[in-house]
Amino acid sequence: MKKIVLLAIAVIFTGLLTACNQEDETNKDKKDRITPVETAQAIQEDLVIEKEIYGRTQPASQTPVMVQVPGEITSLEVENGNTVDENDLIATIAGRNIYAPKAGQVAKLSADEGSVVSNSEPLAVIADLRSLSLQFNVTGDDLALLEKEETYNAVIDGEKHEAKVTSIGSLPNETGLYSIEAAMDNEDAEILPGSFAVLHVPEQKVKDAIIVPTEAIVEESGESFVYVVNNDKAAKINVTVKETQSDKTAIEGEVKKGDQVVTSGQLTLADGSKVNVVKAGNKS
Repeated sequence: MKKIVLLAIAVIFTGLLTACNQEDETNKDKKDRITPVETAQAIQEDLVIEKEIYGRTQPASQTPVMVQVPGEITSLEVENGNTVDENDLIATIAGRNIYAPKAGQVAKLSADEGSVVSNSEPLAVIADLRSLSLQFNVTGDDLALLEKEETYNAVIDGEKHEAKVTSIGSLPNETGLYSIEAAMDNEDAEILPGSFAVLHVPEQKVKDAIIVPTEAIVEESGESFVYVVNNDKAAKINVTVKETQSDKTAIEGEVKKGDQVVTSGQLTLADGSKVNVVKAGNKS
């Protein structure tokens, strides 16, 4: 029985020794081979953390096309989505020509030629798309982040625009949210009503922080670290992540302003690995 126990201990010890040797060999291989990497320069500045608020675009103004005398539409010159100039012919009703009251896009036209229309409801509306209203519903906490007449970045269809807050609701609606409106230019009328809009509102600021690209951060076994390149070798440096804003992360640790941190190829590195920088960035 004693021999069996000793034999089992010997087998376990041998296995552990083999595993350690294999790990040592793996780390040695990582250090000996030359790994191509890409780097970016660590910078020191304030990192602004932004809150994203979601909403939709609407025409800044919509002008009704009214009919003075009810009657049959004998000629209809436009359809929904058409762009018209001021005084363009819209329709002929009961021998009277109906003209566009202003330039814009025809919307909410529900009648056809031969239809009989009344003078109590608009025949259509002309939406002015040269300026847009961005409409959002926000919580009370988000309301405190916004200021009337302040300009914020708005992203629509992947493009960044400037939007000025024109109205902040003082009372919540039935769902407990507050209405926010912002105005933005759309001179070329490229953005359509109903487009999805994301308003970026500063929420907090990390002052005078060391900032690296978020992709440079490696997380393993509960630790966060980056690789800094010096003399064609990668040094593994443990860091503490303070805040992350999209592609930028503020960190604490021994990384300094100007250090070249590895942003691509770091997953195959070990502390002391030889590297070949194939692409170096000037800043994060």
